[in-house]
Amino acid sequence: MHIHILGICRTFMGGLALLGRELGLTVTGSDQNVYPPMSTQLEASGIQLSRYDPSNLSSRPDLVVIGNALSRGNEEVEETLNLGIPYVSGPQWLFEAVLQDKWVLAVAGTHGKTTTSSMLAWILECAGRQPGFLIGGIPQNFGRSSRLGNSDLFVIEAYEYDTAFFDKRSKFLHYRPRTAILNNLEFDHADIFPDLAAIQTQFHHFVRTIPGNGRIILPRHDPNLEGVIERGCWTPLEYCALSPNEDWHGSLLIEDGGKFQVFNNTCHIGDVEWNLTGRHNVANAIAAIAAANHAGIAPQLAIQALSSFENVKRRMELRGVIDNIHIYDDFAHHPTAIDTTLHGLRQRIRHQRLIAVIEPRSNTMRMGIHAKQLPQSLIHADLAYIYLPPQLDWTPGNPGDLPPNLHISSDLDGLITELAHLARPGDHFVFMSNGAFGNIHSRFLDALKSLRL
Repeated sequence: MHIHILGICRTFMGGLALLGRELGLTVTGSDQNVYPPMSTQLEASGIQLSRYDPSNLSSRPDLVVIGNALSRGNEEVEETLNLGIPYVSGPQWLFEAVLQDKWVLAVAGTHGKTTTSSMLAWILECAGRQPGFLIGGIPQNFGRSSRLGNSDLFVIEAYEYDTAFFDKRSKFLHYRPRTAILNNLEFDHADIFPDLAAIQTQFHHFVRTIPGNGRIILPRHDPNLEGVIERGCWTPLEYCALSPNEDWHGSLLIEDGGKFQVFNNTCHIGDVEWNLTGRHNVANAIAAIAAANHAGIAPQLAIQALSSFENVKRRMELRGVIDNIHIYDDFAHHPTAIDTTLHGLRQRIRHQRLIAVIEPRSNTMRMGIHAKQLPQSLIHADLAYIYLPPQLDWTPGNPGDLPPNLHISSDLDGLITELAHLARPGDHFVFMSNGAFGNIHSRFLDALKSLRL
């Protein structure tokens, strides 16, 4: 069987392509731009890649799998419809080809999906269960974003974004998990959701798909999730927190989150010591331990696994150190994620200088939805820079009332030069964007090297 994937170089669709190859299918695909690292990963698996062109469908594949970034007017979408070639969305294909016979463990929420999914997959792997997974990033313990695995367990990052131009339901409604983590819930994706209530409706529909013998794991004090559960729930709940008296909770032994205790009710299970920082990652870990426990993995084994967990690429990934100047790449693209990430690093580096550099790259950010909240999310940085290209016509915070540590730039080359000249030994630079950010990490490293030759 030959499947052709539209939008193949995006993380989710590229992951589907790799799963298709593991299933023994002939897989080809197209995208607007074909670029590393996804292109090299796909080509190494024998997948032919092309830029969008109607001629890519001349071989008449058996099925076209269409990513949610595509819409009517795309030349290959139009050719698919005109030729009458069968087509499906990515999530629908995933369920029908892979998930329907699996114990699906899904991780949903506004923040932490990728990291928590990676933790959960690694716990299952260390327990000898060889899970399948599809994650919206590259877990460094595995070195790939997806695999079929060799068991009945499959970990999926459950995204609330819409499915396809012909299916406006959230992606996660296709996955039908038995175990589900609901990490948190805030307003995001303003390009498709008019308000928080619309997202809560999709989460309510997601809850409706989880069976009565399943499990939902969630934090106790998230009012937006509480609103979802109050609309109806038919599945047992387990609550997680960083405070006592919950089903699962953690207690920090080091303020930066590098070591913490794990409790099941009042029973101390053990301690995790790892390289990650931040209360948010401790909360992610507690949820992953609880989910693995539902799948039959003893918490003690989960704790051992997390002690060897390596974070996902682009989640506080250290890209280089020059003259004791540390450069990190982070995917955070929402004020809450920015705040918690910087707070975790601040707890670790103490009084060393922290410089945060933000590109508002997500659709919601570019629309200015979080403009007023953005400056407050940067309070843990000694210096903060927001790159606003000319086409973005909003100003962070309240006009004329920017905090003194916050600077705005619309010149990327000039920004890199300015940052390189102000850098001094002991500094920590965090570049935050869910896009390529003009390859700023490598360019900044090169600028630092040239100044220190």
